[in-house]
Amino acid sequence: MGYYKDLRDHVKALEANGKLVRIKRLINKDTELMPLVRWQFNGLAEEQRKAFLFENVVDVKGRRFEIPVLVGSHSSSKEMYALGMMCAPDKIMDKWTEAQLHPIEPRMVGDGPVHEEVHVGDKLLEHGGLEEFPVPISTPGFDNAPYFTCANWVTKDPETGTRNIGNYRAMIKSKTRTGIFCASHIQHLYVHWQKCKRMGKPLQAAIVMGSIPALGYASVTKFPYGVDEYAVVGGVAGEPIELVKCKTVDIEVPAAAEVVIEGELPTDAMEREAPFGEFTGYMGEKSLSPYFNVTCITHRRNPIYSAFLSQFTPSEASVMSCIGREATVLKFLRHDCGLPVLDVALHQSCGSWHYCVVKMKLGHPAEAWQALHAVAGQSPRQGKITIVVDDDIDARNPDSVNWALAWRMMPDRDIDIIRGRVAPMDYSAKPPGEPEHFNVTGSSALLINATRKWAYPPVSLPKKQFMERAKQIWEEQGLPKLTPHEPWYGYTLGYWTEEDEQEAELALQGEHFQTGEKYARERNRSR
Repeated sequence: MGYYKDLRDHVKALEANGKLVRIKRLINKDTELMPLVRWQFNGLAEEQRKAFLFENVVDVKGRRFEIPVLVGSHSSSKEMYALGMMCAPDKIMDKWTEAQLHPIEPRMVGDGPVHEEVHVGDKLLEHGGLEEFPVPISTPGFDNAPYFTCANWVTKDPETGTRNIGNYRAMIKSKTRTGIFCASHIQHLYVHWQKCKRMGKPLQAAIVMGSIPALGYASVTKFPYGVDEYAVVGGVAGEPIELVKCKTVDIEVPAAAEVVIEGELPTDAMEREAPFGEFTGYMGEKSLSPYFNVTCITHRRNPIYSAFLSQFTPSEASVMSCIGREATVLKFLRHDCGLPVLDVALHQSCGSWHYCVVKMKLGHPAEAWQALHAVAGQSPRQGKITIVVDDDIDARNPDSVNWALAWRMMPDRDIDIIRGRVAPMDYSAKPPGEPEHFNVTGSSALLINATRKWAYPPVSLPKKQFMERAKQIWEEQGLPKLTPHEPWYGYTLGYWTEEDEQEAELALQGEHFQTGEKYARERNRSR
């Protein structure tokens, strides 16, 4: 079986795997839709989360939409992300690494389903422009407009022609105009915009919505500047992605996408944008940003409108961002830096961004610091707190990481604070309303080496064979299902003698008096 040909193939797979809920009752897209999906992230275990397809949608003015709304289809859980990647959950990182190491260039075709309907010129407004689509309000009560969230922006470097795909929210400002929020001057689309500004021309762009899941995954993952995400998507799919030319701009888009919005970003002016609920857990503040003038809308007949659920973690966006970013950091540390890294965990509770744990099997003590500074150097924005732990620590379990922090790290020796960082939307770095350069030295990052520096006594848990036997008995008794986390059994860490081992064995034989007698013979006179 090949990879998904379009979003509809993916929806079928979700339904076949029991991961789709169809909501047929009337739903208000502005007040009810996102809050309903939000509840599964606040009230269900991750494995119970699903995608929601709303088939009967209205807005606050009572207007009905013929277009259904799909939310949470990409990554409401790690299991669903794996379904989108077409692999087992424990193979996601391997598949991402292979896709980066072996990208497959896209293939141009003459036409595709995305051009089944073309609205340009007078037809653009005849069909309602952007109002044709049931764009939900993501954070009702705080957001100032509906926003595109599953908005995969395709632009080109005006000097090299290299494409970039990035996911950026887009405030709906009129029937033919949106905002765009790039968060930082280092975002690749913003680099393209700045180059066009220097050339005195607008930046052409296309917003792709409702494509294969791999495109959504790639759009939120940070690749080095100049990487064509279409080729990485091809690497995930194992085959070239078919593209068609846009009708009014020099941009290529997936032939089987549900919706494409074409247009230009003027470079001679900017507009206010936001507030909008952000992944930080706080509302994003207003800022001056580029804006987008729509020149053409193309879509399939009876399209599906696709949206991401973001805002406070956990969310669909936090799962998706977490896994994609982990994959790029892991590939960088293992393959580009040659370090013995076993796992990288970007904790969702911190927005899948600011708290990074790197698990290593150290060959040399210096490798821990090499990894810490490599993560810090890969991105000036990611990894406000980066921690390196040993191979016996579960990098994804906060209790396990905290155990390492408490007992394997000494603050005066194992911590480094670096400056010159960038912290957009981080209210600990600057008060709301202040510019990004509020602190002229930049923000900072904390690097922590929480690895063992010498041999330790064994972990104070029963040995593996005794825990495994006890688990058998537990299950025989019909007790609640266990979800063990590391460490769940004891093991040696170097500081354990042959005599210690023999004495423990005597205890297991009921012969501990022998040890007591030995200690009596070795008794020292008190002073």
